[in-house]
Amino acid sequence: MKKVTMQQIADHLGVSKFVVSKALSGKGGVNEHTKSRVIQAASQLGYFTQKNAYIKNKTAEQQMTLSPAGKQSVIVLMPNIRFQTKDSLYWGKIMEGISQELEQNGLGMVIVSESRADHFIHVLNPEGILGMIGVGQIESQLLLEVHRLGIPMVLVDHEDDLIPTDTVFANNMDTTARLCNHLIGLGHTRLHFIGDVHFSRSFRDRWGGFREALEQNGLQVPPPRNPMLAINGVDSGEFLTEEFESWIVEQRNKEDIPTALICANDFIAISVTAVLSKHGICVPEGISVTGFDNIDDSYRSQPALTTVHVPKEAMGQRAVKKLLERIQSSELAIEKILVSAELVHRESTSAPSA
Repeated sequence: MKKVTMQQIADHLGVSKFVVSKALSGKGGVNEHTKSRVIQAASQLGYFTQKNAYIKNKTAEQQMTLSPAGKQSVIVLMPNIRFQTKDSLYWGKIMEGISQELEQNGLGMVIVSESRADHFIHVLNPEGILGMIGVGQIESQLLLEVHRLGIPMVLVDHEDDLIPTDTVFANNMDTTARLCNHLIGLGHTRLHFIGDVHFSRSFRDRWGGFREALEQNGLQVPPPRNPMLAINGVDSGEFLTEEFESWIVEQRNKEDIPTALICANDFIAISVTAVLSKHGICVPEGISVTGFDNIDDSYRSQPALTTVHVPKEAMGQRAVKKLLERIQSSELAIEKILVSAELVHRESTSAPSA
């Protein structure tokens, strides 16, 4: 297979090789629209999947050893610190799993929250780290920078069509389908999904499982209510209460309230339950509500939330194991690992009332 060059990408787009080089280097000097076009074309032409597509040399200014003295380390990249922090009820558990597995293997962990590729390269020394684990939503340009440097990486709860890399997810689609089939088995026929399917791959897969279950049971699939998730409020659910409130009032006025709401995560479900209570709609007597993730707050909520238990620590541990496998055997086929999740039946669901 012939090597894809920057000149070929430039010819494909009708731009100069210099523009392509700048766009792929992450050093700036190219507007975002052009950078996006170059990255897309490079991916389509196979530039990122070929060998020797990485730049190994770095300037003295870029050299910074992140490893603790005497211990090799793995970078854990989690740039969306507004809602993805180590204190989070969801992300924090994944981080615990990563930390535990690294410690068992005698490795250190360096958490990096830098979100800009041109800044990230200045704190990254490929010679001082073994690899990288990306957690949650990460911009393509940042991942391309890591890929360009030839650093082995695994992504947790995120994937990028431009970046060929191993990923670890909960089995979101199949588990949501099982959850919906359980509700349908109780007699529910009017189910509605609450969550922005464009927010993340996990949310999109959960919507896919919801849709699959309804279609298999011959039920009408309502359109997803979008956008009901704002990225900077995903942890609290406060962002959607006003919109959800107006929607549920509208549905009640039309006498078209769903019998069950399948929420994309527990935060949304807890927020939704509070709005329903405010309007005198009892859960589960008036409407059943389910979540996803099984965060600690899910069993403290009133009523306790039916949800899906995601083995968050196990996802973090599996990511470390996959990274070490990748470091030892770079020729292994790229894997998308799905960790099984289990239904947790609590008080927020029941058979629909007459």
